[in-house]
Amino acid sequence: MTGKTVVAYSEDRELGLQILSKGREISDKLGAKLNALVLGEKIIDPKEYITHGADRVLIVEDPALGSFAVETYRGVVLDALKDVDLEVLLIGATKRGKELAARVAAALDTGCMTECIEIDVDEEGRLLGERLTYGGSVISSQVSTRKPHIATIPPRTFKKAEPSPREGEISVLDVDIQDRRMKVVESREKARGDAGLAEAPIVVSAGRGFKDEADLKLLEELAETLGAKVGCSRPIAADLGWMEEWIGISGYKISPKLYIACGISGTIQHAAGIRDAQIIVSVNNQEGANIHEISDYSIVGDIYTVIPALTKALKERMK
Repeated sequence: MTGKTVVAYSEDRELGLQILSKGREISDKLGAKLNALVLGEKIIDPKEYITHGADRVLIVEDPALGSFAVETYRGVVLDALKDVDLEVLLIGATKRGKELAARVAAALDTGCMTECIEIDVDEEGRLLGERLTYGGSVISSQVSTRKPHIATIPPRTFKKAEPSPREGEISVLDVDIQDRRMKVVESREKARGDAGLAEAPIVVSAGRGFKDEADLKLLEELAETLGAKVGCSRPIAADLGWMEEWIGISGYKISPKLYIACGISGTIQHAAGIRDAQIIVSVNNQEGANIHEISDYSIVGDIYTVIPALTKALKERMK
């Protein structure tokens, strides 16, 4: 058994490096070692985790990890950490990460604080977490009293540390990846969705104000003119199935320089997903729509009139 250890993991490499920066801070306060757990079919440049703060990199490399099956990953994580004196486990709050964290917490008979926007430890070594609740309108404080402490961290919550010429250990673990209760039988590429939505500097989004899926071409033309990514509110994706992903508390949280909401009412769930946008512009024909309350600039008008006019004006300005 090793000494006290903090472990950081995410299948998203960039998020994993971001988590390491806070993990380094927590480790130093606890007098613990910081380990980065890296799982996959083929691991590239593990030393990067050391230069960004890890004392040790734990690697499990296997073809079975090329696709995500939560039962397989759960078993691998538990096996990889069985000889670690685990104080804190930080996991990236991706869809996969949140599912994995819940199952690992259940297996270890401990709790899991989800979607933490801040974490710390107190004098007793308990993990303190802050989370957005009530659609992002309230910050709730929580305390984890049972070890190991587990928390999930959303993307871009913490900045990754600047690389430094640190020394560390890289350990390739021999983990028995047995057949689990669940396996991936087929993988299909999403028909519609935008993987760059979370990092986009400009985002335009569609809401229930659009009457037909074909009408989204109006928004796509505006997005092309601005060099923007296209998003939507939850009903467009979850209810109508016109897009794969949505912006909101249960979807993407974005922080663009410019966000244009078209035909979106502005529920607190959607507002939580755009709270970090620098400038919000709304187009909605309902003067009392909630989206106008959180917008820097509001246009009260029909999206079928405003969007084509806006696109035309922008094209003329850009000539």
